[in-house]
Amino acid sequence: MAVMAFVLGLAACDPQRISELEEGVSTEADVRARFGEPENIWDSPAGRVFEYNRQPQGRKNYMITIGPDGKMAALRQVLTPENFAKVQRGMAMEDLRKLLGKPARRMPYPLRNETEWEWRWTQPPNSPMVFIATLNDDQRVVRAGSSPDRSTEANAN
Repeated sequence: MAVMAFVLGLAACDPQRISELEEGVSTEADVRARFGEPENIWDSPAGRVFEYNRQPQGRKNYMITIGPDGKMAALRQVLTPENFAKVQRGMAMEDLRKLLGKPARRMPYPLRNETEWEWRWTQPPNSPMVFIATLNDDQRVVRAGSSPDRSTEANAN
């Protein structure tokens, strides 16, 4: 229970943390001081990308790019319809992870030789949604899509 309260507290502080950072000015140390240690770090042509995951309790995942000059080049909330549209059949698991961050849940279906990854997100203005990408044994996307998050209906009653 204490861990859940801590994670929810982290997500509630995100808007303040984000407002304290400025692209082209804030340093890697500034980012780490506000957001802590990243869940993952990837190299990209634009620099190093830090993943800050808010799943499964939150409905956002952030990717923060630190440019070659050591300054924050971009801060993006990646659970968006625009990014979901980039998920295509045949996409590799690693590319999916770099695009959307760590999923809220992974559900294996051994009889079908598939695994579903799901992310919880909010469709503006305030509709709880879930995006699901199904991967095959080769760790490639076979289908993907969004639907209303039915788990929130159970919690509302």
